Amino acid sequence: MSTRRKFIKHSLGTMAALAVTSDLFPHILIPRKKDKLGVALVGLGYYSTDLLAPALQLTKNCYLAGVVTGSPDKAAAWKQKYSLPDKNIYNYQNMDGIANNPDIDVVYIVLPPSMHAEYVIRAAKLGKHVWCEKPMAVTVNECQSMIDACKNNKVKLSIGYRLHHEPNTQKIIQFRKDKKYGNISKVDVAAGYVDNRTTHWKQKKNLGGGSMYDMGVYPLNATRYVTGEEPIAVTAQQSTNRPEIYTEVDETMKFTLEFPSGAIANCETSFGKNMNSLEVTCSKGWYKLQPFSAYSGVQGETSDGTKIPPAITAAPHEQVRQMDDDAMAIIKNEAVMVPGEEGWKDIRVVEAIYRSAKSNKRVII
Repeated sequence: MSTRRKFIKHSLGTMAALAVTSDLFPHILIPRKKDKLGVALVGLGYYSTDLLAPALQLTKNCYLAGVVTGSPDKAAAWKQKYSLPDKNIYNYQNMDGIANNPDIDVVYIVLPPSMHAEYVIRAAKLGKHVWCEKPMAVTVNECQSMIDACKNNKVKLSIGYRLHHEPNTQKIIQFRKDKKYGNISKVDVAAGYVDNRTTHWKQKKNLGGGSMYDMGVYPLNATRYVTGEEPIAVTAQQSTNRPEIYTEVDETMKFTLEFPSGAIANCETSFGKNMNSLEVTCSKGWYKLQPFSAYSGVQGETSDGTKIPPAITAAPHEQVRQMDDDAMAIIKNEAVMVPGEEGWKDIRVVEAIYRSAKSNKRVII
């Protein structure tokens, strides 16, 4: 028998065997590669309810496939609103069943920061890709354990820094790369809002509350993507105007970062002030975004009179872009835009900021 005939005979036999095997043991077949990923949201607070779930109705590369919640009332409401099957609704006790659910490809952790490490590691061990809201965690050790768990289980980890996916933010990052306005000498950036709540996790130290963790990572992360450098020292001051509310955590944090190039960043974050601006001073001009981190649009201008109109103008479209980008990275098996290492780098600086505020001294990072 010729080599060609042997090959054809062998191929036909193999296909027949696969057909029989498919009927008898369908579970051993390799799943078809998906073009749209199922996402399970873990934690159904404001961000999941008002932004992520609506965004997942608009995404092209992923969709809302399931939820994990400790509230039976929320589970029932979400099941009805989004037509979720019973098998895709979990609580914190039985969520490990997600491991055997082919509908769910990604687990998105939307819990208080102190719970991020536990649930990211848990999700990674289920063999699911993990998205985690910012701040990544409370300590760098927790961040590292999250990174390690995802690597060891061969799943991707992405941190929910939506601004990295936002077009005008990408534009000013390109300004730095092109040196369009020269070398950066100074960055002024602030993010805050007035929070009058008294019992939310943001006012609780053991849950990872405080303005620095919640809002402060916006200015901190902005200084890093604007300069393209890692800070080498920090001086910080913590304060509160409402000690009756902010008994455990910082209401306001001011911090100055020093960079290897000599650039200085003056930053402020607060739960007692409404502010949202980023201005970059360079050797040949300046540019700014105001607001620089709003859900409803980022806009700004430059020293040469160029206007930067909003590229995304309605919430939750920034989240749509973020999740579509992250889903496509998984589908194509490419690097995610904001990996765990990016979150680790921020929390490393956050820890230094708190050390400086406590000691009232300049701290080397």
